[in-house]
Amino acid sequence: MKKLLNNPVHYVNEMLEGLAAAHPESYKRVGTEGRVIVRPGAPVKGKVGILTGGGSGHLPVFTGYVGKGLLDACAIGEVFASPGVDLMLEGMHAIDGGAGILCLYGNYGGDVMNFDMACEMAAMEDLKTATVLVADDVASASLAERSKRRGIAGMVYCFKMAGAKAETMASLEEVAATAQKAADACHTAGVALTPCVVPAAGKPTFTIGDDEMEIGMGIHGEPGVRRGPLQTADEVADEMLRMLLADVELAAGDRVSVLCNSLGATPHEELYIVYRVVAKRLSELGVTIVAPLVGRYATSMEMAGMSVTICKLDAELEQLLLAPCTCPFLKI
Repeated sequence: MKKLLNNPVHYVNEMLEGLAAAHPESYKRVGTEGRVIVRPGAPVKGKVGILTGGGSGHLPVFTGYVGKGLLDACAIGEVFASPGVDLMLEGMHAIDGGAGILCLYGNYGGDVMNFDMACEMAAMEDLKTATVLVADDVASASLAERSKRRGIAGMVYCFKMAGAKAETMASLEEVAATAQKAADACHTAGVALTPCVVPAAGKPTFTIGDDEMEIGMGIHGEPGVRRGPLQTADEVADEMLRMLLADVELAAGDRVSVLCNSLGATPHEELYIVYRVVAKRLSELGVTIVAPLVGRYATSMEMAGMSVTICKLDAELEQLLLAPCTCPFLKI
């Protein structure tokens, strides 16, 4: 393991210390452990607070998307591990402006269990909550069983659109409905080329040959749908697009946003090589791309590989996508 770290036990806390020190205008640490990041000025009176949470190791997801027009707070766990119920409750209290709290996060067992418990405890304090799960990974379950899918890079669109809706001072029910519509509009397929190393473990999360790739592997090393020889960028792009276009109905005149996301180690140059194929194929269908995102938006430590997300837009989602936001990791 070659990493720039001190004691792995302090990895997350030292990362958060540096994050808050680098961007004090965007992030503030609160709570007994400093494991909750909130936007300065929170809570905003009369505004729905949006809380996410999840394991570390995925920056900018989850913590990086706290900011005006985005999330109000994030509860942070150890690398690839869910934050505890106590951290989620601390996050809720820190952003409670009196209009309720939306819990918006990826569909992973530990996160679901802990958020459900935190919401039950919040209800005993008369704090109103709603939950929306992001489940956009097309490789992890069929469309008929979409509720079983993992949440991956599509979360970025959900954070952006729900956050923009909350800034309009919409009700909790309205913000939750928008977040669910955004989640339903997102479809993601990915490819992994190398494993990553969790600091506390000190060894790769999985093994894969130097000449292999795995289509559909999850961001924690969960199994994909096919492992085989490494293909060219164009071949990989076409395979991911086949998966995506089988999942989302697109026709001439439709408008989408596209996210080409690095899982950590894959450079921008390679992302743009893939994006050019995606853009060409969608153009051939008569589909217009709005505000494409190319870069590191939802990572898995230093894993090499990438994902492509198609977010199908309607008039509301497009307006919310283009609304102003303040965050070091997202510029639209």
